[in-house]
Amino acid sequence: MLVFQKYGGTSLGTLDRIRRCARRCLGVVASGNELVVVVSAMSGETNRLIALANALAEPAAELDGASSHKGPWVAPRKGGQAHNRELDQLVSTGENVSASLLAMAIHQAGGQAVSLAGHQLGMRTDDAFTHARITDIETSRIRSELAAGRIVVCAGFQGTSPGGDITTLGRGGSDTSAVALAASLRADVCEILTDVDGVFTTDPRVVSHARKIDRLCFEEMLELASVGAKVLQLRSVEVAARFGVPIHVRSSEHQGQGTMIVPEEESMESVVVSAVALDRNEGKVTVVDLPDVPGTVAGLFEALAEAGIVVDMIIQNAGHAGHTDVSFTVPESDLAEAEALLAARGDKVVTDPGICKVSLVGLGMRSHAGVASRMFRILATEGINIDMVTTSTIKISVAVAERYGELALRALHDGFGLAGPVEPSGDSAGDSAVGSAPDQA
Repeated sequence: MLVFQKYGGTSLGTLDRIRRCARRCLGVVASGNELVVVVSAMSGETNRLIALANALAEPAAELDGASSHKGPWVAPRKGGQAHNRELDQLVSTGENVSASLLAMAIHQAGGQAVSLAGHQLGMRTDDAFTHARITDIETSRIRSELAAGRIVVCAGFQGTSPGGDITTLGRGGSDTSAVALAASLRADVCEILTDVDGVFTTDPRVVSHARKIDRLCFEEMLELASVGAKVLQLRSVEVAARFGVPIHVRSSEHQGQGTMIVPEEESMESVVVSAVALDRNEGKVTVVDLPDVPGTVAGLFEALAEAGIVVDMIIQNAGHAGHTDVSFTVPESDLAEAEALLAARGDKVVTDPGICKVSLVGLGMRSHAGVASRMFRILATEGINIDMVTTSTIKISVAVAERYGELALRALHDGFGLAGPVEPSGDSAGDSAVGSAPDQA
């Protein structure tokens, strides 16, 4: 059996934890399995390196490893291709350190291991520095090391561009590295080992009685990743779904069962709501008095797309006197750039950083009515006003004032009975999934 394991930064945060991971790796091999391990940088290391880069441009910046960036990691400043190339060279070193230390620990514990950086393990990407995409994986080196009886320890988060430069895959990219490698080598399972026990009905740091669930389908996990649940990187779930790679999210501290992410099963539709997620990384932009003619809104969003700014919720008001208003949300980290870009076009822009997004996710929403009305009634009972709404077949997201985010999360979690036993199908049914696994690269 070929097993893949991915260890996050918290699981590798100290030498004692690295030794513990080494013992766990040896236990997998002792059970008769082949093992490939993908590692993140040690906890806090990526932020420390980013702070160093920022300090060159801002001498007063504190080099304490703290990052003011909120949300998924991107280049801390848009300094052009040359800057981002050097940034990838810098931050990729964190994963290389983790891989080498874990391989050493395995050797010291009596095992055989080899560490491989991105260019050694055959991870090929495009040349989009700081947010590269995997184009191909040459697995011959990994296969030969496995055939020699070694545990292969791979540096996650990184690859090599067509020109031979180091690239990185963005925050959480080690998840994507692990799943993509597991797909390429047709692994039996890809274990994401972290500092929590699995995927929970919501963030257990906010709702203490959140419940771990046993199984989620790929589609539910994709929605959860897209609405702010920090369990798995969105792209890693996309790869797993495309190639059918089972993912097991579980604790690195013990051997207990975690949460399996698998293809859809018929029984999953009996649970209408599986999860509640909160995304604080949201900002609202309103562009007022736009000409109400075809092509105006297209031009607006084309400008944002060219700048690499991802837009989420969109509302266009009814036209009045030949003009209309458009409101939309962007990651809060992109709010200032979006405002400046649109102002430079001559648009009248109003921004609001004080919002957040709360989402319900559940496969059973496809076949059961009444979920939206119940959600809105629960929020109304708590005196929470809804600013914007967006939906998919298995998701409902609302934007609310940020100060009400945690209240909305708790109210919806309890209102849909997610802490209790699984309810049978029906308009009021509810259950499982979304906790936060902050063990990210």
